[in-house]
Amino acid sequence: MPELPEVETVRRGLETATLGALIVGGEVHLERTIAHPVSVGAFLAGLSHCAIAAWQRRGKYLLARLEARDRPSGEKDGGWLGVHLRMTGQLLWLSPDEPLQKHTRVRLFLDGDRELRFVDTRSFGQMWWVPPQTPVEAIVSGLAQLGPEPLSADFSPDYLYEQLRRRHRPIKTALLDQGILAGLGNIYADESLFLAGILPMTPCNALDRSQTQRLYESIVKVLQTAIAEGGTSFSTFLNLHGVNGNYTGVAWVYKRTGEPCRLCATAIERVKLAGRSTHFCPQCQGL
Repeated sequence: MPELPEVETVRRGLETATLGALIVGGEVHLERTIAHPVSVGAFLAGLSHCAIAAWQRRGKYLLARLEARDRPSGEKDGGWLGVHLRMTGQLLWLSPDEPLQKHTRVRLFLDGDRELRFVDTRSFGQMWWVPPQTPVEAIVSGLAQLGPEPLSADFSPDYLYEQLRRRHRPIKTALLDQGILAGLGNIYADESLFLAGILPMTPCNALDRSQTQRLYESIVKVLQTAIAEGGTSFSTFLNLHGVNGNYTGVAWVYKRTGEPCRLCATAIERVKLAGRSTHFCPQCQGL
């Protein structure tokens, strides 16, 4: 599943490619991709003749603020377009003449003879149109349950310590909780725990303040590095122009099971933790 760095990579691509572009039509090839409105016709009508004024990211959600054009009422607020890529979703910026990918779910046609195409192999991704004057969280309900952004001022060592000190579950599991921290996922939780020198199985309440400080710094560093590398290269993630990210080449433990640790040469191990593959170095992380 794309995590914060991958979604941020897509957001930056969208900001560069589509800002100011006018949505002039669209097609929905899989109706269940549209989470709101219930009617596909209402979804396309709401987006029609709206320009993309800005792209935002909240956790793993992408949100486009829309500016209405040529409405009889003169209304400029076009509402919002929301997108969640889920496990295998991709947003691609293409010519309408480009042959349709097998799992194309939604096409949005923009002026200038380009289109934004949503491709999703496993079909768990969703899109929303949020009408004008409606809080985004009222329609995209998952937004209301998100914790702070890990690269924002709301995330701090003190916040992290307070969130963890009364929890008994493994630290790796807690880091995947979007209500604690928005956008962090399996890949970058493993990477952050490695840099902090903390075993993924460690109970949250066993971490002292110095360990929590290290973990905070590691999360920030790992995410900044991954964003700079354009995210991680895996089979279901492509940026807006169909290109993989480069983070895999610098990863500390992710997908390196059995390979020597980059710091101590001990073989990287992998276990299942709460159903998720978890990678770690038994030497550097203190086993």
